[in-house]
Amino acid sequence: MAITTDMIKQLRESTGAGILDCRKALEAADGDMNKAVDFLREKGLATAAKRSERKASEGVVELYNHGNGRVGVMVEVNCETDFVGRSDAFREFAHEIALQVAAASPTYIRETDIPQEVLDHETAIATSKAREEGKPENILPRIVEGNLNKFKDEVVLLRQKYIRNEDITVQQLLNDTVLKTGENIVIRRFARWALGELEAE
Repeated sequence: MAITTDMIKQLRESTGAGILDCRKALEAADGDMNKAVDFLREKGLATAAKRSERKASEGVVELYNHGNGRVGVMVEVNCETDFVGRSDAFREFAHEIALQVAAASPTYIRETDIPQEVLDHETAIATSKAREEGKPENILPRIVEGNLNKFKDEVVLLRQKYIRNEDITVQQLLNDTVLKTGENIVIRRFARWALGELEAE
């Protein structure tokens, strides 16, 4: 069964899960809305998304340096209570996020953080490259979409493959930690410095 945008939107509104997760759930359920909701619940995605509406102002600023001080990372990760903020599961998650930032060098935390002008620039590059390679005009949108998704997978922290287990993304690692702790968890901000690197103008 063909999965429509309206179906994805409806599932997203009822569960709060991400667009890609909703599409996967609908594909796995062959378009059956109830089965798709069950699929998301089993994966813990619906619960994690609903918890994301709760305020998170406790947490930790995690510091990490790598390669004898050649790369330094600072990450702020928030949760709802000081109790969870001091828990091993939460502290371990914050440390893993710092390691991820050091190793994979993301630019943005979430997809919505990417400025439109950056997306427009990447779209123009992908379109130009596809035309130079002689790709037919009718398949250009699909090629451009594929290139944009690859770009987002590289620069968006939550979309990156988790460095310790490439079968999951950082978003899935976050969802798992939300389930473990029972609280909303937010990666608030991060900074990464590499020795000798100049800041962007």
